[in-house]
Amino acid sequence: MKNDYKVTEKERENVLRGCFRLEGGLKLKSFPVKEKKKIIVLEIIANEFNPSNTYSEKEINEIIKNISDDYVFIRRCLIEYGFLDRTRNGSDYWVKKR
Repeated sequence: MKNDYKVTEKERENVLRGCFRLEGGLKLKSFPVKEKKKIIVLEIIANEFNPSNTYSEKEINEIIKNISDDYVFIRRCLIEYGFLDRTRNGSDYWVKKR
């Protein structure tokens, strides 16, 4: 999915404060309904991954579990919105070049 939204630093900061609890690490409080905010949230989560690494599904799940209890939904969104990519069989994941 292509991201055509222009995001200001203030918008990003507002979404960060509104959707995440920051004490004790990044923890998602709520997943936004508005598309632009969804993309900002997913970008923030995607930044938790090292772009030079390849991850197993288990490793991806563990990283996302630290951020959200609904790690399956977040993982699917990261792929659908083009932040992560994976092999056809789902054995390897990586940060997609944007």
